[in-house]
Parts: sequence; structure tokens; C-alpha cells
Amino acid sequence: MKKKVLLMGKSGCGKTSMRSIIFANYIARDTMRLGATIDVEHSHVRFLGNLVLNLWDCGGQEAFMENYFSSQREHIFRNVEVLIYVFDIESKELQKDLRYYRNCLEAIIHNSKEAKVFCLLHKMDLLALDQREQIFKQRETELKQISIPLKITCFRTSIWDETLYKAWSSIVYSLIPNVKLLESHLDKFCQIVEADEVVLFERSTFLVISHATHKPHRDIHRFEKISNIIKQFKLSCSKSQAQFQSMEVRNSNFAAFIDVFTANTYVMVIMSDPTIQSAATLLNIAVARNHFTKFIQKNNAMNL
Repeated sequence: MKKKVLLMGKSGCGKTSMRSIIFANYIARDTMRLGATIDVEHSHVRFLGNLVLNLWDCGGQEAFMENYFSSQREHIFRNVEVLIYVFDIESKELQKDLRYYRNCLEAIIHNSKEAKVFCLLHKMDLLALDQREQIFKQRETELKQISIPLKITCFRTSIWDETLYKAWSSIVYSLIPNVKLLESHLDKFCQIVEADEVVLFERSTFLVISHATHKPHRDIHRFEKISNIIKQFKLSCSKSQAQFQSMEVRNSNFAAFIDVFTANTYVMVIMSDPTIQSAATLLNIAVARNHFTKFIQKNNAMNL
């Protein structure tokens, strides 16, 4: 099941850098050596077995952008599931950016009217900390007004923190078939093992696919922070010819277990009950692994 995803925005706005961090295992500082995208670069990323993201990274130079809206219009904008439009938050050509964005929306309405639209206000780290919220809200309001009758979702992002993982996790989540059913199974698992929280990550990108929470936590960005940390740890392991398999972290307040789950996922289980032994939790993960593998296979077969 292929899902066409357009990644668009003006040249230099950061599209290829974010794609390389999420899907090609780059670290933020290494993206400095990436060149500009020429025309359209295609990549395929597999999630949960048979869900394949057909990602079109569209070069943002003016000549290419004009071509997308004229001779390539139907080719580019036909059968799109998701449009991701990236804005450089410090762009000096905002009106030109908005003109290109309007052209994209017009082409989407005519060729893929059911497509979901996400706007990423990127390079937020370049703004003063006390200005970020206000500027983001202003831009978000303006973009939502421009986008009518389409409903859009906006995220603030930076390659230097967890906001990039939050945005892309939400985008992938929107594409997963029967995701509510998957969440109900996770919720049941969380209840059975008496966990505070269970989180499902995609295996290669470590994007959050789904979660079940039975004990509230004050840090609303915790999943994306963990995605970022574990992704970096996995890269460190690979550089030393080691393979990341599992991890247990424990202190006086909780224990966290991260383990390979199905062929395309990792699972994280958070426990705060000190009477539940590690061996019991690891055994429960092992038993659930078989159940979720069969569930995902059945779900995939239903969506062929």
C-alpha cells in the first residue's frame, strides 16, 4: 500500500535536511554538507509491513517551482495523500513563499482534494526563545486563513531538537490504516501488564506510531525526546559495529524497557510499580510480540 507524500517549500528552507535526519540516519550537524535538491528526489520508506511512504522531495528553486505548477502539474499533484509544505521562519521573501503555497493548494484541490496538508514552520531555533510562541501563532493563523476551504495542521520544527520528530510522527500517524484499532490493542496490553505507559516506535526512524497511557506525565514532549535520544544511540552503536537490540533503564521512581517488538517496530514499556520484577515485564513483552505480529499481518491483509 503506497502513500504518496509531497515535501515542498522554497529552496534552502530545510526540506532535505529534515528528510535526511528522519529517514537517512543523518545527525543535525552533518546536514550542513547536503546540496540543493535538483527537480524531484524519490524515496520509499516502509512502515508496519505493507505501508510504504512514497516520498517526493521537490526542489524549491524558482525554475522548478514554476514548472511544478505548469507542465508537471498533474504528474506532481495527482494521487497525493499528504502535502507537507515547509516554511523558513526567517525567510525574507514571505510573500513569494505564500504565493507558491497558494499555488500548491490550488493544485491539490484540483488533483487530490482528499489530501491532508501539514505546514512546518522550520528553523524555529533561529528565533529568540521568548518570541517563538507569538510568531508561530501569528503564522499559523495566517496560514489557516489562506488555506480555506482546506483544513491544515501546523507544527514548529527545528533539526536541533525533538520538534522534528513530533511533526513527522503526527504525519505518519495520519497515514496508518486502522490506527485506532492498533491503539485499542496497545491499551489492553498496557492494562494487562499494569504499565504506566506503552509506546510503539517505527523500527528504522524511531518515529512514534502509537501509544497507550494509564498514568499521566507532565512532559508532553517525552516521546519525541526519546525518539531523538534512541535514534542517536542507535547510530552510535552502528558506528562501533554493534547492533541495538534492547535497553532497560531503572531508577527509584520507574523502570523503562525498550525492546524489538515486531518486524518493523520497537516497544517501550514504562513501569512504576516496584513489586513487578523485570523478568515478568520482559516475559509479557515476549508474549505480546507474537500477538501484535499476527494483528499487524491481519491488518495488512485487510488493507491490500
